[in-house]
Amino acid sequence: MDSYTHNSILEHGHGHVLQVEKVLHMTSGVGENSYSLNSALQKTVISKVRPVLEGTVRALYSKENFPRYFSVADLGCSSGPNTLIVTYEMIDAIVGLCRETGHSPPELTVFLNDLPSNDFNTDFKLLPDFYAMLKKEKGNEVGPCFIAGMPGSFYGRLFPSKSLDFVHSSYSVHWLSKVPQGINNNKGNIYMGKTSPHNVFEAYLEQFQSDFSLLLRSRADEIKLGGQMILTFIGRSIKDPTSRDCCLVWELLAKCLLDMAAEGLIEEADIDTFNLPYYNPFIEEVKTIVEKEGSFVIDRLETFEVNLDANDNDENKNYVFDKFTCGQNVSHCIRAISESLLADHFGEAIIDDLFERCAERIGEHLSMEKIKNFNIVISMARK
Repeated sequence: MDSYTHNSILEHGHGHVLQVEKVLHMTSGVGENSYSLNSALQKTVISKVRPVLEGTVRALYSKENFPRYFSVADLGCSSGPNTLIVTYEMIDAIVGLCRETGHSPPELTVFLNDLPSNDFNTDFKLLPDFYAMLKKEKGNEVGPCFIAGMPGSFYGRLFPSKSLDFVHSSYSVHWLSKVPQGINNNKGNIYMGKTSPHNVFEAYLEQFQSDFSLLLRSRADEIKLGGQMILTFIGRSIKDPTSRDCCLVWELLAKCLLDMAAEGLIEEADIDTFNLPYYNPFIEEVKTIVEKEGSFVIDRLETFEVNLDANDNDENKNYVFDKFTCGQNVSHCIRAISESLLADHFGEAIIDDLFERCAERIGEHLSMEKIKNFNIVISMARK
């Protein structure tokens, strides 16, 4: 590595304040490191939640006496092929119900929401084919469908009052609006870890309480009375915030960064000033916040686990474990969601090296035990 690159890497992180709304986005485009090509895990999660989504949409639509207009928002839609899966599933549920009951299909408005830095262009390019597929598959059974982008943080108002029938979000609510304050002493970690001081756990929980309450309050203004919201996000299975299903992956990534610091490629001080704007809540924390905020009543609250390597699923009978391939799969998945934050802090020059190391460490770990995401699904009605 030449000294210029080396120095530019070292100079990057000091005193840097992360502006999540400007920086955070899943890796854009359709290249080999893009979110488009590395979001099989998220697709698996969407398919697992489908029965809850279908049941909720059908119940809501018939409860509303088959309205002529139905308005939906998908929060944290991201970009790529997964973006329109949920829209398709909702349309499918409504079309099926209309067919069974002899009602005319509604005019449907779908708002795709994500932060302004999201790759909306990739999403919009999918729309002509999506509309054509709907016409081919559903013919006259599907009403007019209007899909629009709505950039902005869902930790705040996005839509007019009482304008939405249904809100959905998958794999977005575990991202916080900002890095918790007062955690400068979280040395050697990039998230909550076994060696994190007690105040770090408290700061992360407080930030999640504040953000999640704001999300509920904002949607309460925008959702019609009796309207529904389904949120799916990564949580943790036990109260202990250092549990394996919460922070293991980020601990492995932190170890890779510390290795690079030991080799003089980055400065350890930069690792100490980097923390993820992310939180995996315990299910009781989620329930408490919803009850305290008071705008929604919980209909369903379920949990399920998925393997972090999406190719390793229980349905795939031909699956053969390979340390290298699995390490690469999981490393690509983590890179697709975290690259924007890491590159902003450490500089882009270290990213390829970091995730090569990460793939190796994760492969080693997976050869001993599987890494799983513990998922929380909550379905709520607006009081």
